[in-house]
Amino acid sequence: MNDTDQHLEAVIARAVEQGVARALAEIGLENGKAREDIRDLRALLHALRLAQRTAWQTMVRLVTTAVFALLLAGLAWKLHLFNGGN
Repeated sequence: MNDTDQHLEAVIARAVEQGVARALAEIGLENGKAREDIRDLRALLHALRLAQRTAWQTMVRLVTTAVFALLLAGLAWKLHLFNGGN
């Protein structure tokens, strides 16, 4: 590798570093904690998805329980169990 190649490589490396620094600054991650911030964001997204999935599961269980309760109430009504034994 000759001096020109080394110089060109150094210029490119410096340009890349400056570009990355500028890109991080534009999205608010320039304080050197970008890795930690991104890890925190991923953890937050994971927690949000987990909460969303749990909410849907709870809603499905609630609807299923309500349907079964209505079916049982209808069956009890049909069998005259609410009639006081008459």
